[in-house]
Amino acid sequence: QVQLVESGGGLVQAGGSLTLSCAASGRTFSSYVMGWFRQAPGKERDFVAATSGSGGTTYYANSVKGRFTISRDNAKNTVYLQMTSLKPEDTAVYYCAARLPGRGISRNSDYDYWGQGTQVTVSS
Repeated sequence: QVQLVESGGGLVQAGGSLTLSCAASGRTFSSYVMGWFRQAPGKERDFVAATSGSGGTTYYANSVKGRFTISRDNAKNTVYLQMTSLKPEDTAVYYCAARLPGRGISRNSDYDYWGQGTQVTVSS
């Protein structure tokens, strides 16, 4: 059982920056691959980024590569998503997710636990 709580969403101008946080419960946070997904209005939930348990490897959707950075602090049971050069098309509800290793990293079905989401709105 893992509970995830996202925070840090808000309103930002295009070109600006925002950092999201996801706090996880439990004692085995470092065992989980952590991911970020997002869902825009009227769209399906899409993969954004993921990181291995140690934080040593990362993966990004092409749409955010070079602009977003995923990281984690296992001592704090927290994963972060640093977003820069934000665009209006980045507007979405952002979700934190966790999974045990051994499956894929970019599909919704790869993940076992999900947070409630945090809204990010980028104005033009």
